[in-house]
Amino acid sequence: MTALAKLNFKSVTRSTTRDPVLARREKLVAGLKEQKLVYAAALKGEDHRVERHKWMNNEQGERVLVKTHRRVRAWFFEQDGGWYVQCRYGARVIAADGINNAVFVKTLKDVGAVLDAFLTAASGGELDTAIAKTAERKPRIKPGAARAAQDG
Repeated sequence: MTALAKLNFKSVTRSTTRDPVLARREKLVAGLKEQKLVYAAALKGEDHRVERHKWMNNEQGERVLVKTHRRVRAWFFEQDGGWYVQCRYGARVIAADGINNAVFVKTLKDVGAVLDAFLTAASGGELDTAIAKTAERKPRIKPGAARAAQDG
C-alpha cells in the first residue's frame, strides 16, 4: 500500500439537495432567456422552434431516435390595442407585483424592455416570493368531496 499511503483519505457524505429557491429562480431565468429568443423571432415575423429528440417506430418496426421541432409559446400576446406580457413559471402565470398578472405595453418593440425587466428582477431574487406562491401545490378536492365533508 505504498501508493495509497501518500493519499489523504477522508469520510464524507455527498450533499445532493439543492436550494429550492435557487432552483426555482434558475428555472424562471432560463424561461425568460428563451422568451427573449421568442421575442426576437416575433420581431422577424417567425416562430421560435426548439429541436427535441423523440423515440418513434420506423417502417420496419424499430425504435429510432428522431429529431423534431417544437414551437415555443410566447408569454406575450396582442389584445386591447396593445401587447400584454406575462411572466410564467411552468404553465402558471406569476403575479409579479402581487396583484396583477400582466404588463401592458403599446407596441411589440416595447415587449423586449419588459422581458429585460423581468429577467433582472428574477436574477436579483425580487420574484422569489411570487414564484414560491405560484409553485405551491393546492390540494385537489374531488367534486362532491367538499359537500360530503360538510354533511359528515
